[in-house]
Order: sequence, then structure tokens, then C-alpha cells
Amino acid sequence: MSEPGGLERVTVMVPATSANLGVGFDTLGMALDLWASFTFARSGTLEIHGCEPQFTGPDNLAWTSFLTACESLGTKAPTCSIEIGSPIPLSGGLGSSSTCVVAGVIAAQALSGRPVDQAFTLDVATQIEGHPDNVAPAVLGGLVSSFIRDGKTVSSRFDVAPNLRFIVAAPPYQVRTVEARKVMPREVPLETTVWQMGRCVATVLALEAGDARLFGEACQDRLHEPYRKVLIPDYEPLRSRAMGAGAVGFFISGSGSTMIAVADGDEMAERVIHALGDERPDLWLREVAAIKLGAHLAQAAEG
Repeated sequence: MSEPGGLERVTVMVPATSANLGVGFDTLGMALDLWASFTFARSGTLEIHGCEPQFTGPDNLAWTSFLTACESLGTKAPTCSIEIGSPIPLSGGLGSSSTCVVAGVIAAQALSGRPVDQAFTLDVATQIEGHPDNVAPAVLGGLVSSFIRDGKTVSSRFDVAPNLRFIVAAPPYQVRTVEARKVMPREVPLETTVWQMGRCVATVLALEAGDARLFGEACQDRLHEPYRKVLIPDYEPLRSRAMGAGAVGFFISGSGSTMIAVADGDEMAERVIHALGDERPDLWLREVAAIKLGAHLAQAAEG
């Protein structure tokens, strides 16, 4: 292995993401204007700051992803101190783990003195995560549809129309991804597959065109949400309040417990936010825009 060289310290910015977007199970994802920062600096000992104590050990996902990426690059991984600053709730559903993975892969390239390559970042991050629905929009920004072919991630990227507003509601409890996958059926009827396919295509078109009416018609999942919503006690009351206040759509973000309501314009978004807050005042509640920009280096310092 060759020695990494060049940079002493790098800061990587990675956006939050929402996967599935209703009917796009394990295929669709969207980058959100909520950013986590990761500063990797060469150090004599491994130190991790800025996260919960249980994540400060050598199994930290940003660190293990850094090591995996260094191995893929054929470089010797330097010991680092890592400073994490993330406003993304850990309740699940906004890609907090994907931010760690993508940051580690980008930092490995930068500290190795290599240019950051999106294709490499996406492939390695997908290998680590196991599927691209969160990491693809985190890397590329925007709305992304992805699939795997011969071990490579193939992604199609779109911009989301600015009139659509995304109201993020994270309750104060978690849904573990492994549990969310357990409750899903192993097989589905052909009619469910057909139902999903048509609505998945319509969802992409609606988000790109800003067609709120079409998005609302397409946002009717039958593949995972009917099973996963039972793990989120607030799903039905929050959905009812959001739709009653004028939201055009409501879906589980990722595997939950975070949920997202979609509104057309600022006035409607305000009404939805107030309705959700009245229903459950302890929600982590934000209006978050979809963004075009993906993960990138914010700072780099030479040794």
C-alpha cells in the first residue's frame, strides 16, 4: 500500500436525505437543506467528538467508512481525530448514517491527496450501506433514482421544483431499520408491483415539475408503508392533521420514525406546520427545502 499524503485536515459537508419518498422503495431519494459537517485531521490517536458517547469508539461509522475507502484506494489509513457537527435527528429517516458513510469516503480521498471522484464515492458508499437510496442523493444532491447493475450504482438525477415544501416531523422515538424491514412481506402480488411502478414514475415527474396535484395522486404506497406505519404510533393522527391542513402528500421518510408532509407554497406549508405542532408539540418539526447540491469539501489544509 502507498502512503497517503498531502492534506493534514479536511472538512466534509453532507446533506440529510429522505429515502423512498412514498412509492419509491429502495430506489428514490432526495437531498435536503440540512447539513452535517465532518472534520478529519491527522492525529496520533483516534478521537471522535461531537456525537453521542456510544458512537465515539473505533466502530464509529464515519471512521469505519474512512478505513474501507482507504483500503479501496490502496492507501494506508492515517489515524485521525474526527469532529462531527450534525443537526440531523437520530430518530431515523433522514439519512444520518449515510452522512457518516459519505463523509468517510470523501475524507479518505482528500487525505490521500486524490481528487474527490463522485462515481468512486457513490460505489463505495453504496457497498457500505447496502443500497443507494440515501447515499446517492447525499453524494449527488437533488432527487435521485438508483439501481445496481453488475455491482455498480447507476443513478439518474433530477432537480426538485422550488414551489414544493417539505415539512419534516421527527417524533421522540426511533424505529430500527432492521425492525422496519422485518414487518414487510417477502412477496407481493403482481397488482401491487404494477401499482407501484406507475406511481413511482409519476412521483419523479411531479417533484421535478412541481405538480402538487400529481404528487398527491401518486403518493399512495402499498409496498412498505402499510406495514411500517404500525411501528410509528403517531403516523395516522399526524397524517390526518397534515392532509386536513392542506398537505398534498404525507409519507414515512426512509424506514421512519421521521415523516414528511408535502405542501404547495409557503402559506400552505405554514398551515401544515402549525397543525402538526398542535397535534404533538414535542415533534422535531422543520420546513426543509430540497437542494441541488450534494456532499462536498468545505475546507482542506495541507500539512
